Amino acid sequence: MKLEGLHHITMITGDAQKNVEFYADVLGLRLVKKTVNFDAPEAYHLYFGDERGSAGSILTWFEFAGARPGHPGAGMIHTLQLGVASEATLDFWADRLTAKGYASERAGRTLRFQDYDGLQFELVVAEDGNPPLRAEHPDVPGEHAILGLEGARAYGRDHDAEAPLLTQTLGFSSLGGGEYRVDGEERHFHWAYDPATEAGVQGAGTVHHIAWHSRDADHVAWQQRAREAGAHVTPVIDRDYFHSIYFREPRGILFEIATTSPGFAVDEDPAHLGEELRLPKQHEPLRPQLERVLTPVVNPRIAQRERVQS
Repeated sequence: MKLEGLHHITMITGDAQKNVEFYADVLGLRLVKKTVNFDAPEAYHLYFGDERGSAGSILTWFEFAGARPGHPGAGMIHTLQLGVASEATLDFWADRLTAKGYASERAGRTLRFQDYDGLQFELVVAEDGNPPLRAEHPDVPGEHAILGLEGARAYGRDHDAEAPLLTQTLGFSSLGGGEYRVDGEERHFHWAYDPATEAGVQGAGTVHHIAWHSRDADHVAWQQRAREAGAHVTPVIDRDYFHSIYFREPRGILFEIATTSPGFAVDEDPAHLGEELRLPKQHEPLRPQLERVLTPVVNPRIAQRERVQS
């Protein structure tokens, strides 16, 4: 039994339209699901990824409209690493980000930048085996498309101390110095800790949790294994597009383990993912009310299609 790498990472934003504009237009990802927070249905939950919404490509956001900016600190993820194909692709993204009004900084085979909320990203040249997970965008050539998530870095006290929950329970490989790697059958993911210098504040531009990818048949066994290791694990929760369990790792970061199935096409035509508001089954009776409360967002893919048709 092994984790299959990353499933998704979830953040917080205060502005859904800016969120869609940045990730579905500037970065060229696909908006694969427009839904709401299970626990706060008046808040959007937006998912972005490759063309199919594949595990390992998914970035998601809770929109709490007008949320104050936060900043990462101890027990929080501070940087997300996205894979690209080459150093020439880093040049493409430096130019594209500048043209869109976003600064970036080149450091060898890495390009650092922040989104509109201040969330920190690195584009890294990915040459160690992850299959590409591309989205299509008319202004992003295929050879320069983002290829999926490669890694994430968090702040943690005792950042270089071994964590048995990671290595013995979850099967992470320790690389030393606070660096780990999660190897699945098809994909891997880099996970690392850096020294914590201050307490963080959760808010817009911060990471809420990270979800690891489990095969469906292993999910309950992961729940049992984490519980036996002393983690306080939730029951299995049906999230419509996957099933989840949650617990905190020793440095305080919220971990989720999410299944492959049923996937994002369970309630939408794969050709039209993310185009309509989809609600969790439990909140469908609230649709009229939620459609009045939620600010409509413009999906760049639909807008582009309409321009072509006109």
